[in-house]
Amino acid sequence: QVQLVESGGGLVEPGGSLKLACRASGFSFSYYVMGWYRQAPGKERELVAANSPAGGGSDYADSVKGRFTISRDNAKSTVYLQMNSLKPEDTAVYYCNARMYNEFWGQGTQVTVSS
Repeated sequence: QVQLVESGGGLVEPGGSLKLACRASGFSFSYYVMGWYRQAPGKERELVAANSPAGGGSDYADSVKGRFTISRDNAKSTVYLQMNSLKPEDTAVYYCNARMYNEFWGQGTQVTVSS
């Protein structure tokens, strides 16, 4: 069955870094747009970054441009989100997303940025 399993979340101080990973199984990973979304308490889920298959490039939310980088390893069926210069407002549950003709979600991983 389809699985998206996130890892790498945690507590980090402002200005710190974290790298999230999402390992996929059960579908043809290399054909899917892979993305990271986040949802903070009391707010709607928002797109953070997305990466298109076959060298189609990446898109980022304005709030994370220059700080976050999405990448994928098709051989490992894994998508990553490198997060640098983290701010308290980056605190949220981060979700992995796979999208093509259908859509799949991971269970989410908590990222907390606090001193």
